[in-house]
Amino acid sequence: MKTQKISLLSKVLLLLVSALFAGSLFVPMWRIELEAPQYPEGLVLQLFANKIGGDVDIINGLNHYIGMATLHTENFPEFKILPVVFGVFALISILLVFINKRKGVKVFLITYAVFILLAAADFYRWNYEYGHNLNPDAAIKVPGMAYQPPLLGYKQLLNFGAYSIPDTGGWLMTGAAVLLLVIVVKEYNLLKKK
Repeated sequence: MKTQKISLLSKVLLLLVSALFAGSLFVPMWRIELEAPQYPEGLVLQLFANKIGGDVDIINGLNHYIGMATLHTENFPEFKILPVVFGVFALISILLVFINKRKGVKVFLITYAVFILLAAADFYRWNYEYGHNLNPDAAIKVPGMAYQPPLLGYKQLLNFGAYSIPDTGGWLMTGAAVLLLVIVVKEYNLLKKK
């Protein structure tokens, strides 16, 4: 019967996964870059696990003209929940070293994948509400125009080009997902030919 325990290498990778989750708490997770002729240096909105950063005041000033709501950290309950979630993920990664069962790693990978899908759906909803629920008394109105930035990638919004991309924390979280997948593939011998 095959062992259900995980290898020493997988335990080391789990400790690295824990460090990636913990590290993501201290750096921006996501960024939306805005480029326009009147802002040649660009504007950046950074989303941390616990706050909004970057050129928030300037972006809020511009958004006022097109009727978008202003952005404030306290308006998003996610910024209270995400640090706890990432902290729990870091602790689970360490606990899995001591639990020492490959099934635990597989369940954790699936749980994390579900979390990523839910987070992406929430981010899309967040972008949709801010880009579509516009003040009808705004100074600038373009019939049929919505200002929803892309979930990932590039989109032209009037004279602004908007890029929505992972920031340092997003890449750390991606690294955690890749390492968890590597552990599962290794521990279940998924690449071995039968």
